[in-house]
Amino acid sequence: MSDVGAIGASRATRQRNELAAMRALHRFRRLSRAELARFLGLNRSSSGHIVAGLTQEGLVREVGALAQARGLHAHAGRPGILIELVPEAAVFLGVEIGVEHITTVEIDLASRIVSANAVPFAGASTDVGTAVAQAVGRAFESLSPERLERCEGIGVAAPAQMDRHGRVRVAPLLGWENVQLADLVRAALPVPLPVLVENDANAFAIGASYGRSEPHSGVALFLVMESGVGGGIIVDGSLFRGAHGLAGEIGHLRVQGGDVPERSLEEVLGLECILTDYRSTAPAGEPTFAAFLADVRDRVPGAVAIAERWARALAFGLIQACRMIDADRIVLGGSVAALYPLMAARVLHYIQAMQEASFPLPAIETNDDETIGPAFGAACMLHQRYLSNEESPRLAEPPPLQEPAPPA
Repeated sequence: MSDVGAIGASRATRQRNELAAMRALHRFRRLSRAELARFLGLNRSSSGHIVAGLTQEGLVREVGALAQARGLHAHAGRPGILIELVPEAAVFLGVEIGVEHITTVEIDLASRIVSANAVPFAGASTDVGTAVAQAVGRAFESLSPERLERCEGIGVAAPAQMDRHGRVRVAPLLGWENVQLADLVRAALPVPLPVLVENDANAFAIGASYGRSEPHSGVALFLVMESGVGGGIIVDGSLFRGAHGLAGEIGHLRVQGGDVPERSLEEVLGLECILTDYRSTAPAGEPTFAAFLADVRDRVPGAVAIAERWARALAFGLIQACRMIDADRIVLGGSVAALYPLMAARVLHYIQAMQEASFPLPAIETNDDETIGPAFGAACMLHQRYLSNEESPRLAEPPPLQEPAPPA
């Protein structure tokens, strides 16, 4: 290998070690120099060079004494120093284009939420170009010029069937079909930036499982319940897309019971169905989901009957999904997930009644903040890209040195 080739290889190795160090600091938040060296498999000197380079770039910093930062009693001698990412060093944006709202999220280099906002949106009556322009405009409207310079990309989530290149095959709830969503987002940006697009349920699954100090080992099913129902599957910490990116879409299962005609699961579990049924029992005026939840909580018979049908349908869907993927954890997100805590006992009752006792019951939980799930996950996709060996823009700058041309 020539001297130029050796320099290029050394630079690539150093940058990969820097990315590995940043991933470790993202995962564990703070590490001592010795802990970071052990994690990287490097000696203290080599690890020190990595930290020095990242510090010079403004990406990591030293924070306090080790004992003080971890709430320990100080010992005699020189106190240890902790290293952490500089949160404000980078900005990542996430957007969810929903049927009834547009949600935007900004996260920092530590993948912490800096800001989040949701505004009403008439998705079904808005053309895709206008929808994208509004969503991108919302994402950037509060971004200062300084933060814009540190923005490392934008992720967009939508309730749509997408291929791996950002093309929407169909988004029935939004009325989209055969749309190059990623290209439309790029064209709407105020400055050139990396763009990733994803199905809303997959984005929710990514965000809900991202950045854990101990990644979940096993199979987790994530459901987004809004106007429709979408699902995403995480297997041992990684998103499982399936052959066509449609894995986890249990909302399209068909259900039928009694005199009720056959419908898709999302038609039974979705917000529109709940409110349509609630109109027949609610007081005069336009019913709201908040009023419905209050009636369920107060055990108003009409609302309870609707919630009971919902619980049975949810149990049916979860059983069918778990027989295919054997999930040990289920996370419910979206606005309709607020109904689950009120009906959890009934859902578990129906699961136990519908399936054989030999099958285990998965743990079922609701997302902490159902309003920003897919948007947060969309931002996390760009954060993950930034810290990845394969696609990080840091590996592309500066350009590799070229070997000198041979003499004529």
